[in-house]
Amino acid sequence: MSTAVVVTGLGVTAPNGLGTEEYWTATRKGESGIRPVSRFDAACYPSRLAGEVPGFVAADHLPSRLIPQTDHMTRLALVAADWALADAGVDPAELADYEAGVITAASAGGYEFGERELRNLWSEGSKAVSAYQSYAWFYAVNTGQISIRQGMRGPSGVVVSDQAGGLDAIAQARRQIRKGTKLVVSGGIDGSICSWGWTAHMAAGRMSTSTSQDRAYLPFDEAAGGHVVGEGGALVILEDADSARARGADIYGEIAGYAATTDPRPGSGREPALRRAVEAALADAAMAAQDIDVVFADAAAIPELDRIEADAINAVFGERGVPVTAPKTMTGRLCSGAASLDLTAALLSIRDGVIPPTVNVVADSAYGLDLVTGFARTAPVRTALVLARGYGGFNSAMVVRAVD
Repeated sequence: MSTAVVVTGLGVTAPNGLGTEEYWTATRKGESGIRPVSRFDAACYPSRLAGEVPGFVAADHLPSRLIPQTDHMTRLALVAADWALADAGVDPAELADYEAGVITAASAGGYEFGERELRNLWSEGSKAVSAYQSYAWFYAVNTGQISIRQGMRGPSGVVVSDQAGGLDAIAQARRQIRKGTKLVVSGGIDGSICSWGWTAHMAAGRMSTSTSQDRAYLPFDEAAGGHVVGEGGALVILEDADSARARGADIYGEIAGYAATTDPRPGSGREPALRRAVEAALADAAMAAQDIDVVFADAAAIPELDRIEADAINAVFGERGVPVTAPKTMTGRLCSGAASLDLTAALLSIRDGVIPPTVNVVADSAYGLDLVTGFARTAPVRTALVLARGYGGFNSAMVVRAVD
């Protein structure tokens, strides 16, 4: 078995597209899925825009028995897993016991389930489970439900590192495959577009309060004033490269390098750790900065955080030394689903030779970035770097590259 780990299947549920090709078509065209919140009444909140997955009817995709047992995020995850496995040409029933596992990310998805249980608690007293117990339980539910539904009894786990979680989960899956597991479903589907989750998001002080769908989420723009929250993400199928080739699988690309760091405590005077994550991921991939064709930015849309990210990119690649893009401006930040969706976009960029745009942004030249704005840019893409940062100082960087 080789040490190369490749992606053979993609499953996407995103605010600007339900399904991988629908998402990618909209993303290449610069079509946004950010709209006024519809999943609850947000009129009394300062932030009223979100990226909601359109047109998803659970009964069209899942057995009726599963629907009352799950919440919206779990249903999206179950469907994304089905699509990713189908895209990879894998029937889990044909795999031997313990050959396949599920490792996903979570951070905010429990709020909707917790709110539902809390409302039950108010109305039914002791009949309802504690909302706090249900929130803790949700961290494991996506992985558990996918494992049960697909009959996957190999390594399972849930990674919790906010926006960085999607990359961290895929890195953990990569480690398990290098240890001998044949196949892992990984990535993140997340979100909490409900009144309880909305309050929690607002507590961080990073949400945009703009009511303009075109001007609410503007990373690396002079007018940046916070991000828009979204839901959804992507699940991917990871396999050992030799095994994938032996069964004739189509390969999107290789997970070539990864690293994670944690920022020093505030006030320490030490440099933020994103640059170290980038350099370590390149080293893990045995690649140099000039080998990278595009960077998919974390894109916080908070001026201080945008400056930290731009400084890290420029320190490694030089000012305007590499194209940078943030397609999440079309979806919002999807909690732990954000990074795996960016990874999917990076793999599709490699497949099609196109860099998707950062929409609505007027790039501030002070950041020194070659930001791809307005329209998609046609370019040969063989390698991509995906960046993700989570609240509390998590930094992750992952390199993907084409496989001949």
